[in-house]
Amino acid sequence: MAKCYLGFLIDAYDWGTMDSVTQAVLGAGIQGAMLGRFQGRRALIYGAALATVPDLDVLMRYPDPVSLMTYHRGFSHSIFVLTGLALLLTWLIRKYWPQAPYGGRRLFLTLWLVLVTHPVLDAFTVYGTQLFWPLAAIPESWSAIFIIDPIYTVPLLLGVVYAIAVGMTSRARRFLAGALIFSTAYLGFGLASRIVTEDRVRDAMQQQGIAVTELRAVSMPFNTLVWRVIAKTADGNYYESVSSLFDRGQPEWLRQPLNLDLGQALENVPLHARLRWFTDNWLRYDAIGDALVVTDLRMGMAGHYTFRFKMAERAPDGSWTPVTPSSWPSERGGWNELKLVLARILHAQPPLPLAEWSELSTK
Repeated sequence: MAKCYLGFLIDAYDWGTMDSVTQAVLGAGIQGAMLGRFQGRRALIYGAALATVPDLDVLMRYPDPVSLMTYHRGFSHSIFVLTGLALLLTWLIRKYWPQAPYGGRRLFLTLWLVLVTHPVLDAFTVYGTQLFWPLAAIPESWSAIFIIDPIYTVPLLLGVVYAIAVGMTSRARRFLAGALIFSTAYLGFGLASRIVTEDRVRDAMQQQGIAVTELRAVSMPFNTLVWRVIAKTADGNYYESVSSLFDRGQPEWLRQPLNLDLGQALENVPLHARLRWFTDNWLRYDAIGDALVVTDLRMGMAGHYTFRFKMAERAPDGSWTPVTPSSWPSERGGWNELKLVLARILHAQPPLPLAEWSELSTK
C-alpha cells in the first residue's frame, strides 16, 4: 500500500522542502509572467531551473542526521545570499548579452523573485528555513501550508502547461499572473486559518482550566482546513489536539509527557543545543530500552513523528552517555491513517484515535 502522511511522500518531508514540482512551476510562472513576452517559452524553462537552485544544498553530506536536518535550508535559502546571486546573474547577463530587449531592473527583479520566493514558500511550511542566514535567528517556520498542497500547486501547474501549449501570448501571461495571485492568496488563507485555529484551541483549553505556556498549529496533509495543534504546559507536559475550521464542538486532545528530565543528560551536547534552536525547543525525550530518543514534535503527530534521533545510550551504571546521533525508526502510517485525517475535515466524529497512535511513541 502506498505510504501517505505520517508516511506518504515522506522523502520530501524528510528533506523538509516543498516538492520540486511546486518550486519549479512557481519559478516558471514568475519568469513567464515577467519575461515571457521577450523570452517566449524559454522563460518557463529558465524560471523552473533557477527556482531549484536553493535546494542544491541537498547534495551536501553531513556526518549525522541532526546535522543534516538543521543545516538544510541554511545558507542556500538565505535572502542575503540569493539577493547577491540575483545581482551577479543580472550583471553577467547584461555584460554578455547587452542586446537583451529588457532592462537590467526588470531582469534583476525577475531573477530575484524566482530565487527568493523558493525559501519564502519553504518558510510557510513547518520545517524551518534560515531566511536570514548568517544571522542566528530561529529558522522561520510559519506552518501555514503542508509541504504538498494541490490547491496551491495545481493552478500554477495549469498555467505553465497552458503557456507551453499556446506559447507566451498575452492571455497566457495573464493566466500565469492570475495563478500566481491565487496561490499567494491561498498562502494568506492558510496563515489566517492557522491563527484562527490557535485561538480556538487556546480558548477551549483555558475553559477547561489548562494553562498553556506555548502553542502552535501545524497544517495537516494536503489542506488548510484541519489542523494539528501542539500545546505545552508548565508541568512538563504537552497536548496533541486536532481542530477543523468546520468544527462546532470542542477540539479533541491528548495529554503527553515531554520527559524533560531525560533531556538533562544532553545539556552540554552541541548538537542537542542546535536541535533545540532549530525546532524552537519543541522536543520530547523518551527512554526506549537503552536508547535516549529525542523527537521533533512539530512534524507528524501522536505516535507518528517524522524526525526522531537516538542521541545517548544507557551505561551499565544507569547514566546516559551521549553518542553520535542516528535516526530512530518511526511508524509512518499509511492510507488508513490518511483517510481518517482527511475525513476529519468535515466530521468531528469519530475523533482521531490519538491515544491509540500515541502508544507508538515509546516503541
